[in-house]
Amino acid sequence: MNGRERVMTALARCKPDRVPVNYAANPGIDGRLKAHFGLSGDDDEGLLQALGVEFRGVGAPYIGPRLHAEVPDRQVCPRYGLRTRWVDHGHGGYWDFCDFPLKDATEEEAIRWPMPSPDDYDYSGIEARCEAYPDFALFVGGAGMGDVLNSSGMVFGVEQVMMAVLTEDPAWQTYVDRRLGIELEVLRRTIEAAKGRIDFVWMGEDLGSQNAPLVGLETYRHIIRPRHEKVLALAKSFGLPVMVHTCGSSSWAYDDFIDMGVAAVDTLQPEAAQMAPAYLKERFGGRLAFHGCISTAGAVSFGTPEVVAEECRKTLEEMMPGGGYCFAPTHALQDNSPTENVVAMYETARKYGVY
Repeated sequence: MNGRERVMTALARCKPDRVPVNYAANPGIDGRLKAHFGLSGDDDEGLLQALGVEFRGVGAPYIGPRLHAEVPDRQVCPRYGLRTRWVDHGHGGYWDFCDFPLKDATEEEAIRWPMPSPDDYDYSGIEARCEAYPDFALFVGGAGMGDVLNSSGMVFGVEQVMMAVLTEDPAWQTYVDRRLGIELEVLRRTIEAAKGRIDFVWMGEDLGSQNAPLVGLETYRHIIRPRHEKVLALAKSFGLPVMVHTCGSSSWAYDDFIDMGVAAVDTLQPEAAQMAPAYLKERFGGRLAFHGCISTAGAVSFGTPEVVAEECRKTLEEMMPGGGYCFAPTHALQDNSPTENVVAMYETARKYGVY
C-alpha cells in the first residue's frame, strides 16, 4: 500500500499492511530532529519523509488585510484578534493566550468584531499542492477547525466561556456562529479547489480535563453538537470522512460522535480518565478509528529510549487488532522531549506496526 491507501484503510476501521504514522511537534524538538537527520531547518517535507509520515495538510493561506492592530509585547492574530504573550520555560517557551479582548463583550460588540471574509483566502494553489502528493493522505482543517469552546476561549477567556455556555450568552454565541460560518465557507471552497483529491476533514473540540468532562452531555447536545453537525454535514456532502481532535477525558462524547457519523478520533491522552488505549479499543473499536495515543507528557518527555519503545510497542499491541489505528503523538511533541526518545518512538512504529 502507499501512504494514502494505508491511512484511508485505517480510517475505515480496517487493517492496512502496517499502521500509518503522523507527526506534530513544537519548534525546539522539530529543529533538533531535523539536525539529527542532517536536514536544513526549513526542510519540513524532508523530516516527514525521514519519519515515515503519511499525512499531508492542505489549506488556503490568508491574503487579506490585517483586521486587528498590533499591540506592544503581544502577538495579535491579524484575522481574529487573538492575543498571545511569550512565556518562557526551561526548554524554550510558548505564545500563551492573554488579555481576552471580548471577555466583557456585548452582543453588539461581538457583531462588530472584525473577522475575515472567505474571499480573503488564496485557493489558487490548492490543486497544485494536491498533485504534488499523490501517494499521501490529504486532509483539510485541523485540531482547531470548527471547535466551539477552545477557539472562543482564546478571545473570551476560559472562565467566561464556561459561564457563557451555561447562560447561553448571546454575545458568545454570536462570535461562535460568525466564526464557524467563515470556517465552513473556507472549508467548502478549499475542498472544491482540490477537485476531488481531499481524503478527509479534520476538526476539533477540547471536551475534557484530565479527570472529567468540561461540560455535561446534555449541554454538549444542546449547545455544541448542533454546531459540530454543520461541519459533518459539509464533509458528508463531499463524501469525506471526519476525524475529531478531542483533548483530555472526552470518551464520554464518543457515542454521540458515532451517532453523528464521525469516522475517527484524535489525541487520545492515555493518562486522562477513561482514555487508556485498551479501554478505548474495547469500548469503541470497530465503531471508531483512532489517531494518537502516544503521550507527549509521559515517557517520550521523561523516560529513556528503551522505556519509550516499550510503551509504544504496548500501545501498538493494544490498538492494532482488527485495524483502525494511526500512530501519532497525543499533541505536538514537546521541546523537553529528548531527540533520541522521539527517534525511538518512530523506529518502534516502523518495527512493530506491521500486520
